[in-house]
Amino acid sequence: MRFTDGFWLMRSGVDAHYARQAYALDARPGALVVTAPTRVVASRADTLNLPVLTVTVAPHLPGVIRVRIEHHTGGGEPLRFATAPADGGSVRVGEDGAGIVTSGSLEARVAPGAPWNLSFSSGGSRLTASGHRSQAWLRLAPDAQVDAPPVGLPRSGTYVHEQLDLGVGTHVYGLGERFGPLVKNGQTVEIWNADGGTSSEQAYKNVPFYLTDAGYGVFVNEPGHVSFEVGSEAVQRVQFSVAGESLEYFVIAGETPAAILERYTALTGRPADVPAWSYGTWLSTSFTTDYDEATVTSFLDGMRDRDLPLSVFHFDCAWMRELQWCDFVWDDRVFPDPEGMLRRLHDRGIKVSIWINSYIGQQSPLFAEAAAAGHLLRRPDGSVWQWDLWQAGMGIVDFTSHAAVAWFQDKLRGLLRQGVDAIKTDFGERIPLDVVWADGSDPERMHNLYTERYNAAVHAVLEEERPGEAVLFARSATAGGQQHPVHWGGDSTSTYASMAETLRGGLSLSLSGFGFWSHDIGGFEGTPDAGVFKRWVPFGLLSSHSRFHGSDSYRVPWLFDVDESAPDSAVSVTRRFARLKNRLAPYLIAAGHEAAATGLPVMRPMVLAFPEDPTARPLDRQYLLGPDLLVAPVFSEAGDVELYLPAGTWTSLLTGERATGPGWRRERHGFDSLPLYVREGAVLPLGAREDRPDTDHLDGLVLRAFPGVPGTREVAVAGAVFAVETTADAVRAAGPAGTWRLQVGDAVADAVDGVAVLPLPSA
Repeated sequence: MRFTDGFWLMRSGVDAHYARQAYALDARPGALVVTAPTRVVASRADTLNLPVLTVTVAPHLPGVIRVRIEHHTGGGEPLRFATAPADGGSVRVGEDGAGIVTSGSLEARVAPGAPWNLSFSSGGSRLTASGHRSQAWLRLAPDAQVDAPPVGLPRSGTYVHEQLDLGVGTHVYGLGERFGPLVKNGQTVEIWNADGGTSSEQAYKNVPFYLTDAGYGVFVNEPGHVSFEVGSEAVQRVQFSVAGESLEYFVIAGETPAAILERYTALTGRPADVPAWSYGTWLSTSFTTDYDEATVTSFLDGMRDRDLPLSVFHFDCAWMRELQWCDFVWDDRVFPDPEGMLRRLHDRGIKVSIWINSYIGQQSPLFAEAAAAGHLLRRPDGSVWQWDLWQAGMGIVDFTSHAAVAWFQDKLRGLLRQGVDAIKTDFGERIPLDVVWADGSDPERMHNLYTERYNAAVHAVLEEERPGEAVLFARSATAGGQQHPVHWGGDSTSTYASMAETLRGGLSLSLSGFGFWSHDIGGFEGTPDAGVFKRWVPFGLLSSHSRFHGSDSYRVPWLFDVDESAPDSAVSVTRRFARLKNRLAPYLIAAGHEAAATGLPVMRPMVLAFPEDPTARPLDRQYLLGPDLLVAPVFSEAGDVELYLPAGTWTSLLTGERATGPGWRRERHGFDSLPLYVREGAVLPLGAREDRPDTDHLDGLVLRAFPGVPGTREVAVAGAVFAVETTADAVRAAGPAGTWRLQVGDAVADAVDGVAVLPLPSA
């Protein structure tokens, strides 16, 4: 949201009051409180008729400092995100009169007097600062000539903004799952959840956190609408503004983007771990297609008969009767024996996922029940809030009510006890403002936060009923939502361009604290041609989670080619990469454990994996899957790919070809291939089974080493730890006794008494 007219002027109708000086600095226990008048106070007369900002600077966690800017405080404490409690740090006023707040290596310094200057440094190096005309309280006239807020959000009469400067060459990332350029410099970003598909500036997962490649990130602790101007309105700064009388943010230091993410997720919550079976192939009924148990059985038989691995079958909306979503009752016209059907699916070794949303259509018998019990959102006049967009007369479950949460969870608990294993939590973005919440929450602040309450409620009941096995498939999210995986990229179209924008969204989300991510293989809207489908399959199966799903057409692979037996048919391509992913399960599970422990995502943008390489920083058409696999999806029918290999020797996992970086490569790939490179020094733990990911991975495990410089790499698999040492002439692996093997190039050695050794291959 832009308030200025160029460098010198304000836009018509904008009355801006900037922090001009640090007039008084009070070092209190746990916080520095600064009185910041909006004009320089040189005499007593200057204290009259003067807006004053109170700026609180406080240590929070090691490497994390909190800043709160307040004008009028009589409105009470606004709703904010849940964050970890403060722990440690120091506050003092120095000999020069400056206020100094220290937390780990991060230091905030408020210079006394004028001009206003709040600077942040780490290890003696300056990170960023709030300087002249940075912090402001703004009053807008009714006819102020400022940008309109997102659709449906009324403009406020007052705003607070902060501006933090951008160093030369600093790149900004994150802000949720955004489908435009990965680097956010030059963009206006509105943090406001919307159901806008993947081909618009709107986003399902808005996160008011940005990460830089300059040693810091910033989390704006405001769950309502936050408007970011990223080197746009003020090209030397990042501005963030919110409606009202206060604004709170955290500065998070880290030597690398990974270190910043680790601290950010320590503040807002780490991703939960996910079960091994969830890494396998998911197949869906699709959305508006016709299906019954016979259809489902034919899909499962088709996958089995074609030797296509399948771990999860998903029932989309129409497992319930039309006009009644959600009533949590199987439509007995097409699924007359749900318990028996679920048992038959489990007998095949298939897990079951079902679709839900948090809306109750008026035709559902549950609508009257929920309305009478007060479980639905109300209008100010006390009536249930309803509309006809999506489900006729639908109401929205109020997750600020403990009773409503318990009621909703109880409906889900019955389904889980029937045999459902996973839940797709769809929607949660179009949350109205003309409502009254059960706990009195501000509707503007609950708009984005709603999805966190929704997904948390569902994830909690899954954890209760499926300890250690809980997994969602969620579309909407905000800060903290990473605690309830998995998330998928929403409604794409069946085109190469949409495939690329989908990847950009996933990488952006990965830089926003989310550890696991998926997308609809083949695209959602429309029916992909065979080329799009076959290019999307390897990309989808080399993502953390993999689901075949569409809108009005099925996504079973045999529908896309006449000759299924051809090596580049959709069936063959699916078979190859589904099998490969299942063999990679020990590697992916280890990456998932790392995500849960540190916040480092399974799918890693190149800037996250290679922060020291300037060429890697803007790349958004390739990524690392886990720590060692570089994936470059193919976005054209012809198969031409441009990719960048960072420094070192890289080996194609599919062909064994070796290439040396740093440098760009141009390659052409058939439908059954893509650039998939293993970095030098990697040790890939490969399972023996190709049919499923949830097996005994120690039985027949292969440790495939790609030797680099001498050293030792530890690999954890199923609770066992293997030490793989590379010397000048050999590779030696040591681990528990068992049936595992070591592979280097084409050579393989069986473990004997827990040790396997192979000579280094000749160059």
